[in-house]
Amino acid sequence: MTGELGHLLLIVALVAAAVQALAGLIPATVTFAHQRLAHTALGWQTLGAWGALVALALAFVQHDFSLAYVAQHSHSTLPLAYCVAATWGGHEGSMLLWAAVLTLWSLASAWALREAPARWGVRVLGVLGVVSVAVLAFVLFTSNPFVRLLPALDEGQSLNPLLQDPGLVFHPPLLYLGYVGTAVPLAMTLATLAYGGPVNWARRMRPFVAVALGFLSLGIALGSWWAYYELGWGGWWFWDPVENASFMPWLILAGLMHTLVARDLRGGQPHATAWLAIFGFALALLGTFLVRSGVLTSVHAFASDPRRGSVMLALLAATLLVSLGLWARHGERLLPARIGTGQAMLSRDSLLTLMPLLLGVACASVLLGTLYPLAMDALGLGKLSVGAPYFDAVMAPLLLPGAVLLLPAAWLRWGRDDGAALWRRLRPTAWALGVGALALPAALWGAWGRVELLTALALWLALGVAVSTLHGAVQRGRQQGWRRFGARPAGMVLAHLGVAVFMVGVAMVKGYGVERDVRLAPGDHHRLAGCDLHFERLAAQRGPNYQAMAATFQLNCPGAAPRTLVTEKRAYVGSAMPMTESAIDWGFSRDLYVALGEALQPDDPRSAWSVRVQHKPFVRWIWFGVLGMALGAFCAAWGAKRA
Repeated sequence: MTGELGHLLLIVALVAAAVQALAGLIPATVTFAHQRLAHTALGWQTLGAWGALVALALAFVQHDFSLAYVAQHSHSTLPLAYCVAATWGGHEGSMLLWAAVLTLWSLASAWALREAPARWGVRVLGVLGVVSVAVLAFVLFTSNPFVRLLPALDEGQSLNPLLQDPGLVFHPPLLYLGYVGTAVPLAMTLATLAYGGPVNWARRMRPFVAVALGFLSLGIALGSWWAYYELGWGGWWFWDPVENASFMPWLILAGLMHTLVARDLRGGQPHATAWLAIFGFALALLGTFLVRSGVLTSVHAFASDPRRGSVMLALLAATLLVSLGLWARHGERLLPARIGTGQAMLSRDSLLTLMPLLLGVACASVLLGTLYPLAMDALGLGKLSVGAPYFDAVMAPLLLPGAVLLLPAAWLRWGRDDGAALWRRLRPTAWALGVGALALPAALWGAWGRVELLTALALWLALGVAVSTLHGAVQRGRQQGWRRFGARPAGMVLAHLGVAVFMVGVAMVKGYGVERDVRLAPGDHHRLAGCDLHFERLAAQRGPNYQAMAATFQLNCPGAAPRTLVTEKRAYVGSAMPMTESAIDWGFSRDLYVALGEALQPDDPRSAWSVRVQHKPFVRWIWFGVLGMALGAFCAAWGAKRA
């Protein structure tokens, strides 16, 4: 009965979403009855979508292998936590989670817009209802997780070994909270274009953009950390097409945040706000298409169904067609009642124009590198691989100037600034940059015996961003009083400091990271980053649903107690794919990473093995930096909410 109940709740959610859309968009004059009907329908939609998700989770916990989706992604030996997380571990369940998360964003928008003009708030709910109808119909008719198998299977195929990790519990929900959050800015923009909106419609968008950006940042960071320790690669970002699919909306949301500041405080950039809101949601749909269409091969892509991909592509095309058509016809409705008195090149207005432009060009570059191989293959022009060398070469010239723009971010004034006065305010930053220009190369040479110019440049800019941001915060606190130091400026400080910390991590890993594949047998030693790595022993182990060969290493570093590192090569039930569990000795300034490879003599697994050893300086600063950006986004959302 669980499957039938879930299917019925899906139908309830779809019907309620249709009622919500009709109540919000059809009437020429919105009344209190229409508003109440839209809110009631949203409540039923939320109950239906989340009820269906809970029903699917119960089917996994009960090992109901009469459901095709459960049989494909579960096994009777699967631990309970992974049984629950397997609910969104495949295509059908992940799309159901997509629809359920959309109801949360719709509820949040209904609550936040309760004081907005009722006519506009109902229109926003109507647009969100249309999006919900499209997603729920997609789930119900092409990706239904409640399809029965007759006869039922006695055992399931088990969950993909790559997904049997705690990261599956948190990474997809966080990522979807960011992805799906792009629907609210889209709805506000389309409601304003189609029906008109209040003067402060962009200000009401800011907390939603900030929260979506924060969740997307956390989701991406958790995903990169998951790949770092789980896949045995030792990296943190590989420019995989599916990684790019989440990075592109992040770039657009970051650009939209900067645009909304200028729009809110100065009344400018109305069309840029609309375009970024539209393309942010479009890129979220594109990411869904890339993962679920089967057009690419990736460790992240867990579906291969061109029919479903065609439907997603049609939804993407319809979104762009309707959105850009409304913008072309009613773009004047975006114009605010007041516009700033103009801007000079040396002003905060110009900075907030250039930053979204740089982020947009970076997004376009990533989009080109991601889709170009697919287009070449589709046109029969041959298979082409675009990898990390392209993205590294393209992104550095775009993002380093972005760091330069952050140097005066805390000091520039609106409208027009005076160069001499700006220089006086930036003098401490200039002193720090001067000292850094001398000290950083000397420090790098002393620690590593060489100076990587690009790494030194990135560290130098990161130092300048950190000093300028902190000095600006101190000056503001002294002038206005620390009690009046609000959440919005605190958010900017945290986000910009996060960028500086992130730059340090990326620069050091790229410039001074060491990666080796070495041949080691029990009893062998290897030197890495001044430490001695001793391969002590191999032992067979058994887990709840896997068998493993565990390699134990002892790490001896000068001035530190010996550490025991255990890395495993696992074979999961129901899968022929061997999995590597890495061992990491982590620290504030470096990680030493060990991953067991393949036996060089398979007939004798206790002979020599291929072992990947890596030294990653300051790699954790990457995730500390992203955490700072996410906290900054949440602070900005709180400040925008209270404004």
